[in-house]
Amino acid sequence: MVNDAKVDIRNLNVWFGDNHVLKDVSFKIREKAVTAIMGPSGCGKTTLIRAINRMNELICGCRTSGEVYINGHNIYDGNINVYELRRKVGMVFQKPNPFPKSIYENVAFGPRIHKMANGREIDEIVERSLREAALWDEVKDRLQDSAFNLSGGQQQRLCIARALAVKPEIILMDEPCSALDPAATTKIEALIRRLSKRYTVIIVTHNLQQAARVSDFTAFLYEGRLIEYSDTKSVFENPRSELTKNYIAGKFG
Repeated sequence: MVNDAKVDIRNLNVWFGDNHVLKDVSFKIREKAVTAIMGPSGCGKTTLIRAINRMNELICGCRTSGEVYINGHNIYDGNINVYELRRKVGMVFQKPNPFPKSIYENVAFGPRIHKMANGREIDEIVERSLREAALWDEVKDRLQDSAFNLSGGQQQRLCIARALAVKPEIILMDEPCSALDPAATTKIEALIRRLSKRYTVIIVTHNLQQAARVSDFTAFLYEGRLIEYSDTKSVFENPRSELTKNYIAGKFG
C-alpha cells in the first residue's frame, strides 16, 4: 500500500518474559505523514512504537524477533549504532518530562551531548527548535527560567523542541495529549500536522477523534495483532474488519 515507506515493519514479535505482547506485526509507514496507532489498553501500541527505536531493550526480560527497516536498513542488525538510531528516531512521552534545567538548556542538551554544535550555533538551534515547536514567541524573553515554570502544554511543546533539536527523521509520540487540557491539546494537534510536512510522525492515541483529526494513516491493534491498516478516512468510514468497526463504534475499548 505504501511505496515511499520510511519504516517497514516485518513480522515483528515482542515478548516481556513469557508475555507475548506483539504478534507478527507487519506494515509500512509513509514518510512525512502522520500515522496513528490506536487500540484498547494493553494491545501493544506503546510497545510497537518503542520497537522503532529499540527502547524496549531497556526493559529487563524483553525479547524481539522480526525486522524493522528505516531507510532500507534493518535496525535490529548487530552492527546498528543504537545511540545514533535514537537520535534519528526521537520520542515524546505521555507525560511532559522536561529536565530540571532552564528552558534554553533543555533544548541545548541534545546538540551538546551529540557534539552537533557549540557557541552561537547552539543559540541558533535552540531558537529554530522552539520556533518549530510553536513555543518561541511564548518563551523567548525567559529562556533562563526553569522549564518547570511552564504550563503542562508548554512543557510538552518544550519536550517536542528538545526532540527536534537533534535533527531527527522520525518523531514517536506516546499519547502526547493525554495529560493536557483541551486548549493545550488543540495546540499540540496543530503542531503535529505542521511537523508532518518535514518529519515522519507516529502517534499512539486512545482518542479516536484525535486519530481521525490528525493522522493520514491509522493502524488498529488488538491483543498484539495488527487488525487493520489503511488511510485514516478508509479506516473510520469503511473499516474492513468487524473488530475495527466495533472499536470505532465504542462497543469495547
